[in-house]
Amino acid sequence: MRILTVLTYYRPHTSGLTIYAERLAKALARRGHQVTVLTSQYERSLPREEQVDGVRIVRAPVMWRVSKGVIMPTFGFLATRLVLSHDVVHLHLPQFDAAGIALRGRLLRKPTVITYHCDLRMPPGLVAWLANQAVLVMNELAALFTHRIVTYTQDYADHSAYLRRYMHKLHVIPPPVELPVVTLQSIQEFGKRFNPEGRRPVIGMAARFATEKGVEVLLDALPRILEVYPQAQVHFAGPYQNIVGEEQYFRRLAPRIEALQAQGHWRFLGVLNPEDMARFYPNIDVLVLPSLNSTEAFGLVQIEAMMNDVPCVASDLPGVRQPVLRHHMGHIAPVGDSHALAEAILEVLANREQFKVDRETIRQQYHPDAIAAHFETLFQTMWDELH
Repeated sequence: MRILTVLTYYRPHTSGLTIYAERLAKALARRGHQVTVLTSQYERSLPREEQVDGVRIVRAPVMWRVSKGVIMPTFGFLATRLVLSHDVVHLHLPQFDAAGIALRGRLLRKPTVITYHCDLRMPPGLVAWLANQAVLVMNELAALFTHRIVTYTQDYADHSAYLRRYMHKLHVIPPPVELPVVTLQSIQEFGKRFNPEGRRPVIGMAARFATEKGVEVLLDALPRILEVYPQAQVHFAGPYQNIVGEEQYFRRLAPRIEALQAQGHWRFLGVLNPEDMARFYPNIDVLVLPSLNSTEAFGLVQIEAMMNDVPCVASDLPGVRQPVLRHHMGHIAPVGDSHALAEAILEVLANREQFKVDRETIRQQYHPDAIAAHFETLFQTMWDELH
């Protein structure tokens, strides 16, 4: 089957959405499908077209940006050509261009499916607000035109104003999660590199440094945690500098973080490649997701942590709470409540041996090949309906 995947940002851009799309595209390619990704050339250094791990990547040049969005004059031409030459269209939302591509799929009788990753919330400002409204309109049109909509959990769908309107099209498919195999020696070397003093416990956070991630909630929780564990340290894995739309947020929190860095309680690890992420989890004692709103719909990193016997403390948000509730590896805390977050972290740290599950069962449930098989069934069902 010839599968066209469309999303605004693709790898090497780092986000939960891009990691999901890459894992699924590679899994489908391994299973014998011809997979093409249509995306933006968000950095001029990226090639217009390349083949990576069996996946063809086509990038449309970016003429200018509007907040986190990009304007690509040739995108429509590329989309028409590629929709015509493929059997199935898979869109990842939120995405401004999705409506036009979903309409092409509808008119050309190409099975079209949306994976809805999360709600979109732009930074403050008139331009960002206008851009947000435009994306919301396009998302609605895309939902009308598409044949199916996929989401990670029924929990998130039940609480999403967007998804509730399209329950008749909805399919729940878990996200693909995997980590490369790394050696024990490399895990130990990673620990020495980022924690040479051997401070414990290590509280991990793996995310972009963005407003919706709730970094300040963790910052507010740290004084209570340090009362009990004076040597505690936060390891923040992910991009944190010069993130589009988040510069002011970083500047606001920077003084507090710099003070913690000076005391040895905070360390930025930067963007880690998949191998280093596999080394990151065994070197932390708990993973924290203090997310604040519906721009977070699941938190793939929770499953990655659980695969390494690391419990999680997550916000009590639809979807985000599901990994902990399903696999009983950690606690959930009320959204934005730093005191409750601190107490949940302390409870987990004091009782880590209680949070053990069968890691292999989790691996199999979320393995990209298993998730790709779910999509194959969905694609075939749509194809049979239209032909």
